Amino acid sequence: MGGAKKKSISKMGDSQTTQERKPQPKKSKGKPEFEKKERSMKLPDINDEKFLADISRMGALTPYSLASQFNLKISVAKDLLEELARRRHIRTVGGNTRVRIYQISAAA
Repeated sequence: MGGAKKKSISKMGDSQTTQERKPQPKKSKGKPEFEKKERSMKLPDINDEKFLADISRMGALTPYSLASQFNLKISVAKDLLEELARRRHIRTVGGNTRVRIYQISAAA
């Protein structure tokens, strides 16, 4: 039964003109927005000399470093590192079950 009282015509006109005069609200200073990059699902050729040379220049090999260097997804980079370790191009030097740290083996 209650509710707000209906505004008169002059009050509605005043509120409309003040609304038109207000500047646009500024964006908040929260987290800056960033663009998501498209990551590749395709493995680079493991036997490619250029690929092996690029890896040998890197000090410690982690899934993140490999993914950012070659624009891969983290899961693809993990699979690639496991394959390189299985072929004995790299060896595990540390890490845990979630993230392993690799290094170029001396024989490669």
